[in-house]
Amino acid sequence: MLQIGVHAPDFTLPDADMVPLKLSSLKGKNVVLYFYPKDDTPSCTLESIEFSDLEEEFASLNTVVLGISRDDCMSHADFRDKHGLAVQLLADVEGRVCEKYGVWQEKEKEGVRKMGIVRSTFVIDKTSTVRHALYGISAKGHAAETLQLIKDLI
Repeated sequence: MLQIGVHAPDFTLPDADMVPLKLSSLKGKNVVLYFYPKDDTPSCTLESIEFSDLEEEFASLNTVVLGISRDDCMSHADFRDKHGLAVQLLADVEGRVCEKYGVWQEKEKEGVRKMGIVRSTFVIDKTSTVRHALYGISAKGHAAETLQLIKDLI
């Protein structure tokens, strides 16, 4: 798991339009990375809509919001278009970035253990330093809580 104060691990991932995005290209901006388990599932949809609804407020604070899951670009495009999402969704199909950020963990559901993404959010400041590393968060209301963390940085 990532610790507060470390340099955010860099990565390059494709977005829903298959355009590569390199995290280090956003230096000089605050970045919110939220990792979610699966496109178009109830909690993931709620979380993504809430972040999208606040996207302009994040942008006014020089902050980019990026959602990451292991779904592919086509799934992200369908998810974005179906729900009118404003946030950029990145495809980590092989799970390398999930592992770098410590969100790929063993989970138990209905007595069955399997690997999956633990819903997590990272607030990265303008110098690429991790300021908040939030693991196992609840989707509802999380975008507003994250916006407050950004406001507290400024």
